[in-house]
Amino acid sequence: MPAFSSVHCFGEAKMKLTIVFAGLLGVFLTPALAFTDFSIGGNSNSGISGQQSLSVNNEHNVANVDNNNGWDSWNSIWDYRANFAATRFFGKKKCIVHRMNKEVMPSLQTLDALVKEKKLQGNGPGGPPPKGLMYSINPKEVDDLSELGKPIASMCRGIPTYMAEEIEGASLFFASESCVSADVLWILNISFCGKTVES
Repeated sequence: MPAFSSVHCFGEAKMKLTIVFAGLLGVFLTPALAFTDFSIGGNSNSGISGQQSLSVNNEHNVANVDNNNGWDSWNSIWDYRANFAATRFFGKKKCIVHRMNKEVMPSLQTLDALVKEKKLQGNGPGGPPPKGLMYSINPKEVDDLSELGKPIASMCRGIPTYMAEEIEGASLFFASESCVSADVLWILNISFCGKTVES
């Protein structure tokens, strides 16, 4: 009887250890499986200067675009949960935040599908033209970054951050303003205009 008890206890301990290990494996694998990545650029055939990558995190409802092009590098976060997007321009040391226009900006599911199916490679210069958005930058700095959601607050912390409002249609006034662009692969062309981007 005592021999049975010790074997039974050992079997129980082994089963508990297996369950704990499986649980830990799930914890470490889940975040990894939540990400989908895509990179393009760095050659003359891509039509993109520098290297651009797109990461989709389904767990946190966030897309991240990195444009690595020397002094003109920028990083953009699209936070679908907070309904804000932000672009950090490294050369200008500024963050520009705007509300997401979900009629023009692709959904997270669409981005995820494009990345997984490698359809972004086929939408080069010969594909359909990208959609465009233009924004006017408010020169007043944002005081409280926490209202913009954690991902954007983390990215823009410590540098001047400004809100931008979408401009409907073309405008001669804004055509004369200084603008900086953040073109996302062949999906979207985004322009931010105002005196804030001059320096």
